[in-house]
Amino acid sequence: MRLRKPSWLKIKISGGKEYVKIKEIVEKNNLHTICSSGKCPNIGECWSKGAATFMIGGDICTRSCKFCATQTGKPLPLDENEPFAIANSVKLMNLRHTVITSVDRDDLNDGGANHWAKTILEIRKVAPDTIIEVLIPDFDANSDLVKIVVDASPDIISHNIETARRLTPQIRSRAKYDISLKTLSIIAQSGIMTKSGIMVGIGENKEEIEETMVDLYNAGCRMLTIGQYLQPTKENLEVDRYVHPDEFAYYKDFGIQLGFKQVESGPLVRSSYMAEHSFSNLLNI
Repeated sequence: MRLRKPSWLKIKISGGKEYVKIKEIVEKNNLHTICSSGKCPNIGECWSKGAATFMIGGDICTRSCKFCATQTGKPLPLDENEPFAIANSVKLMNLRHTVITSVDRDDLNDGGANHWAKTILEIRKVAPDTIIEVLIPDFDANSDLVKIVVDASPDIISHNIETARRLTPQIRSRAKYDISLKTLSIIAQSGIMTKSGIMVGIGENKEEIEETMVDLYNAGCRMLTIGQYLQPTKENLEVDRYVHPDEFAYYKDFGIQLGFKQVESGPLVRSSYMAEHSFSNLLNI
């Protein structure tokens, strides 16, 4: 039996000129966004504010995590024009802060790391003042591959640990809890701001989230997002519970006390949600 959504998860549909503008740019340039492929509940709000999270490497993932709505299978070859198209779109949108993510490309020898670097560098060429935040795969914690992205010098590098240690084998495909921590540690050691994200409401308990937050902090992560898992399709993992806003507030306080620089914690928070706001706040600390 599926749980009924509580009142605090009711989403207001947004539209307007900015929404239409971003939709047209995405479609015209044949771009993929995690906003649409991931069935993000904030797509209307974010696009209306002129914000979008681009997804590179195609729209077919080599992994099949139970929480994710992205298509799984054998990916197509990389689009060599994609880095230029992404950069041009960032410029056209006049974005102050852009977020780039990708599918996993375990089929490639470099996991797509060089494609990542090329995309970052192209954005820098045409939009040098834009803050670049990237949400990367784990690259199996291969330091040589992670450093390819690091050397392209984005402003923030994020990798989501997604859930507690106990639940990782049940909901993540191929990814391992300690591999994610190692990837984050490699990023943190480079000096680039390191970020991660956790979903709640998939079977974890409060103590496990606290333990995960401690592990992330010890790995060098200093920015964190915590949000409610929402089942994107009937084929995905069902929601175990809807976490009350008071519990999200507790996690935010707990994270700040641990030493995190920024914690966005709330029912509708996603990895890239309020990304510009979080980074701006960080710069003002």
